[in-house]
Amino acid sequence: MRVYVPLTLSGLAEAHGKGELGPGPITAYAVTPGLREWYVSDDVEELEYAALSRAAAASLRMIAGRPDAARRRVVVAVDVRDQDATADPGQALDASSLGEVRIAAAVPLTRAAAVHMDADDAVDDVTAAAAALGAADQGDADAQFTVDGAEDRELLWYGVQEIPGIIG
Repeated sequence: MRVYVPLTLSGLAEAHGKGELGPGPITAYAVTPGLREWYVSDDVEELEYAALSRAAAASLRMIAGRPDAARRRVVVAVDVRDQDATADPGQALDASSLGEVRIAAAVPLTRAAAVHMDADDAVDDVTAAAAALGAADQGDADAQFTVDGAEDRELLWYGVQEIPGIIG
């Protein structure tokens, strides 16, 4: 199963140094039954993109909670055994946790398939979105517009072998 692990840039550097994502439990996002039902799609690529997008939103929340974090969303795509990624059965009832899974133990970085990260020109939008996230959560439409602006930006794809250059 492909899962998408939200990180910060410093979290990616730490994972690279340790050679693994973790320790567990790790929160990640995947194509779960709840996500399938919510998006009403049979297109696997579309559903995986939705899981990646949810992980990118979680990365934004991590950034917002860490003023010293680089303002670039980071998501690592990792392949794990199906039984290693468990979803809360009640998540289909909670839109905020759609696609969320837990991985109990650390995952070797050798299982990573790719890294997805914001381009340099997204930093201003991500910075503004991180600052606006609290107000958006409280229902501020202007703040939500700012958050949506960052979420509309596509993450770039990097091969795992490029991690040293990314964290450089």
